Formats: sequence, structure tokens, C-alpha cells
Amino acid sequence: MDMPSPKEALPGRDTAMSIANRHFVNGNPVQPPFPTGMKTALFGMGCFWGAEKGFWMLLGVFSTAVGYAAGFTPNPTYDEVCSGMTGHNEVVFVVYDPQKITYTALLKQFWENHDPTQIMRQGNDVGTQYRSGIYVSDIEQDTLAQATRSCYQQALKQQKMGLISTEILPAPPFYYAEAFHQQYLARNPQGYCGLGGCGVKLAM
Repeated sequence: MDMPSPKEALPGRDTAMSIANRHFVNGNPVQPPFPTGMKTALFGMGCFWGAEKGFWMLLGVFSTAVGYAAGFTPNPTYDEVCSGMTGHNEVVFVVYDPQKITYTALLKQFWENHDPTQIMRQGNDVGTQYRSGIYVSDIEQDTLAQATRSCYQQALKQQKMGLISTEILPAPPFYYAEAFHQQYLARNPQGYCGLGGCGVKLAM
């Protein structure tokens, strides 16, 4: 799977997706502004339905939303992202209270609940939108992301697994996905998840 160039990418649109500003599980806002002191994080780890559920279950996470990031097409649709012609990744936007949960704890959830050695895929889900990615908003997040990647790479090497393919980039624009996708597994408990794990558990 190859990423499209900016010139090849679909044109998109000026209008953002319309979604309810209420988390289906906990009722908190999923769009800014958020309460004072909250921080945000952005992760891509395969199908965003299962990835989002893993984060909203963590104590200290205020809200979550799914969407698209790290591509070229403004305000893309799900079908456009799945075409491979937007460059976007399926991502989870996490709003968390740093007094209750650390960014390192979020990274632990990220690393241990998908296979970061796979390239442009997670299991049977194949495409550029399923790549592993951490999109950092400041130097502290970048430092912790890089450090934990080294820790997990060493552990994966001991298990004779491959090299981590995760991209660690400055946080790009985040585009909310369609309302249908938000907290999907809470609305559809028997729905498809598509995520596994890397088989490594580290004390962080």
C-alpha cells in the first residue's frame, strides 16, 4: 500500500462532519472546549472502533472520539479514507485528565493493544488507514513516545518479532468521523473490533 501524494489526494470539502457533542458512554463533550486542565492525545492503531473502546474504559479519560488524521484531504468521508486516496489514518482522539492518568499510561494502552510491527495493516484490515501512529502535541509527548517505542522494540526483539513501524509525528489536523462511527462498540456491542495485541506487557 502506497500513500498518495498531496496532488493525487481527493479534494475533500470545507464542511466538517456533524456529530452530537456528547459521548455515548459517559455523556461528556467530545468537541472543544474541554474543562480546564484537560489534555489531548491522538493515536492510530488499526480499526478505530476497538481502539476507541480501549481508551474510554481507562480511569482518567474524559472523552474519546474517532476520526481521520495525518493525510491530505480536508474533512474526508469514511468511504474516501477507505479508498486510500486521502492519505489519512483512522485515529482515536483522547481527552484526559493528567491528574488522574498519565500520558505514559495512554502509551501503554497504545503499544500493548495492537501489533506495531505490521506495516499499513492490522490483522485482516489492510490499507494506509490502518497504520500505527502516535501524533504528539508537545515535546513531552514526543519524548515519552520515543522512549516507550525503544522499550517495546527491545521487548519485541526478545520475542523475535519485527521492527516497529509506528510513525511518531507532530499532531496534524483531526477530522471527526461520521456520527455512526462514534463510540461504535457501545452502540453495537457485537460489532467488529479487529484489534489484537503485540504480546508484550511492560510495567510503565
